[in-house]
Amino acid sequence: MHIALREVHDSDLPVFFRQMNDPEALRMAAFTARDPADWEAFAVHWAKIRASGDVVRTILGDGDVIGSTAVYGEPGEREVTYWVDRAYWGQGVATAALRALLAEVPDRPLYARAAADNTGSRRVLEKCGFVTSARARGFAAARGEEIDEVVLHLAQ
Repeated sequence: MHIALREVHDSDLPVFFRQMNDPEALRMAAFTARDPADWEAFAVHWAKIRASGDVVRTILGDGDVIGSTAVYGEPGEREVTYWVDRAYWGQGVATAALRALLAEVPDRPLYARAAADNTGSRRVLEKCGFVTSARARGFAAARGEEIDEVVLHLAQ
């Protein structure tokens, strides 16, 4: 599958909304919106993201919208994030998309966070050169409780 990144289009938002309401994906991501089924809050959030000047991209797989990825935050504290449709998990999509994003954004250091039990996401980050630098606990809205999380960083 050919993976590419492009600017986010308005027509991508309903696809992202559907992806971000998959119960299994929500559980794995853990740190999500308080109410992911609230379209208005979702639309306001995405309008803010797109106006921020942060690097926000749509992930395309053979031309189809299959997720999103971004680098956001203040210099020296910037974080990466990504979301891939569950139908594409385990196919190298997140790794390819994150590598493409990292090539586009030379800022370092970069950080990432993942639920400690989200081995798939942790593996993607490690394949892209991130290393675990801290552990923390945080409230995971998708699980309704505090859980362990890992903080990873990319220095080079």
